[in-house]
Amino acid sequence: MKVWFNKVHDSRRSVVETEDAVIRIGRDQGNTVVLQSPLVGKQQAVVRRDNGLLTLENLGINSCVVGETEVLGGQACEFSPGDTVRIWPFTLTFESDQASPISRGELESHLRSIMADLELRVHRQLLERFDLFELESSQLGDTESILMLEENIEDVCRELHLFGGDNEALLEEVVALTLRDLMINQLILESSDEAVPVAGAMAALGSNEFDVPATLVPERETELDHLLKFVRQQLDLEGCRDLSEQINRVESRLADVFPRVRPHLHQELKRYLILRTLKKDLKDTVFGFGPLQDLLRAPTITEIMVVKSDQIYVERDGVVELSGRRFISDKVTESIIERIVAQVGRRIDKSQPLVDARLADGSRVNAIIPPLATRGPCLTIRKFPAYRFTMDDLIELGSITTAAARFLRACVIDRRNILVSGGTGTGKTTMLNVVSSFIPHKERIITVEDTSELQLHQEHVVTLESRPPNVEGAGEYTIRDLVKNALRMRPDRIIVGECRGPEALDMLQAMNTGHDGSMTTIHANNTDDVLKRLEVLVLMAVDLPVISIQRQVASAIDIIVQISRLPGGRRGVTQISEATGYDADRLCVATTDIFSTRAGTGLLPTGYMPSFIDRLVERDLLKLEFLYGEEG
Repeated sequence: MKVWFNKVHDSRRSVVETEDAVIRIGRDQGNTVVLQSPLVGKQQAVVRRDNGLLTLENLGINSCVVGETEVLGGQACEFSPGDTVRIWPFTLTFESDQASPISRGELESHLRSIMADLELRVHRQLLERFDLFELESSQLGDTESILMLEENIEDVCRELHLFGGDNEALLEEVVALTLRDLMINQLILESSDEAVPVAGAMAALGSNEFDVPATLVPERETELDHLLKFVRQQLDLEGCRDLSEQINRVESRLADVFPRVRPHLHQELKRYLILRTLKKDLKDTVFGFGPLQDLLRAPTITEIMVVKSDQIYVERDGVVELSGRRFISDKVTESIIERIVAQVGRRIDKSQPLVDARLADGSRVNAIIPPLATRGPCLTIRKFPAYRFTMDDLIELGSITTAAARFLRACVIDRRNILVSGGTGTGKTTMLNVVSSFIPHKERIITVEDTSELQLHQEHVVTLESRPPNVEGAGEYTIRDLVKNALRMRPDRIIVGECRGPEALDMLQAMNTGHDGSMTTIHANNTDDVLKRLEVLVLMAVDLPVISIQRQVASAIDIIVQISRLPGGRRGVTQISEATGYDADRLCVATTDIFSTRAGTGLLPTGYMPSFIDRLVERDLLKLEFLYGEEG
């Protein structure tokens, strides 16, 4: 039997071949499979073979994962050859006759690792030829400097004999991946307002996109154009509803149709395709955002998380996964982070190793570098959605029911103060944006945020954004400063992007002094915790008796909307509660659920009627049959 294993995020795998019926796994040298990591026990597990079936017994304290089953210490689990076994930080597979198959994600990571190694070799040679930093800063990515860079890339590839016979098998592996990336980039460019054809388009060089070579070969570009049209036909992309579905189909099905595509890829075209990709990736590294360039514009990706230079995670459809992409080095990672924050007038260096910024499209950026980030530069980008969700979209996605949506609409029009609560990445800002769309257009709205994310549909909206201190430590304007200023701007409603500090006191006072219908978001696990957390935030601003704060909270807050991340990555409303006032017996602000999720069901009404239901019905904002009918 062969046991294949590799460290997580490392595409290079080792193999141990044994005929033993009992395979011992651990970090001690006496084991059959030795996993060198302090996280692995000296004798971590035993795998026994019996009639083609395998049984893993976990001998260690830390758990193992067999397929999708977690095996705790002292437990055992049967599995079949080919199933994945995870003993952190290693992945193992057992195969009797041949190398264990790897997943599509592992394969992509392996192929991208090959491309990154090729790019690193070329990049090192380029650094010996000229100063890439000077090229970037002085030429600013103009056509002349791009042409010079591409010509040097071609020279370096010839010097390294990159397309020699020794590398033929290696390059053959990455052709499908480079073709897939090219197909996706073409779809994205075509869908944008400034779409340009992939073949023969020099206009793309004027922007920060480098998909089209400056040193293109017209004959090869024409062949690529015909090839991409053939791929479209094979994947039936014209039958897709939108760009996201097209991209998902290319990512999931291109590997299946590639055998039909391969005969159309002759040797010269393969080399041209790989060289074209090398040029694009290296131009992205020198002038753009490196491996982040494609991720930033992919509509299916909502968040990008750089853990290390060779670990870039993305969130797609609510699920976090390893992208397979990597930076050439930590130095390049830090350089690109500097480039990102510099574009929005911020700086990051050892004296200021932490920065929050916002890209031109509204995407939120957080960057942290050594000495604060001990494993290397770290970057988190929450992408700003190009499409503004509506309540109908959330209903269609199953994030909220029609009855709950109609109830929230009635509450907004009736000027009820609303808190949207939830954990990180649950969609609080999206929900706040959607709920705010019900505010009548005649009203004046002031929004206050750390980084502008809200996209309100109304015209009479004033947007305020906080500002950090400058290099001298002056010029800071906090959320609290802006909330105080908003009170002097004659607002009908104030919307604060997120309350996470002393500004909570000013928000409560605004809600209690004639600015009904105001809204904000807050981090909390459930609707009960929201009000407790609000008390703590107010105490950060002023030293008052807790009972005074609780009475202030009880009189200010009307409705709390709790959002949670559901299994499978989906986000949804799990509670809608009313703050029913101060409870003298329990010494806290009481809440009662109006809608909640129950075991095995969706969001349903609890039967409790909020204290202001009569007003909603009198104003014809809500009909009780919609609130408590079968539709709820």
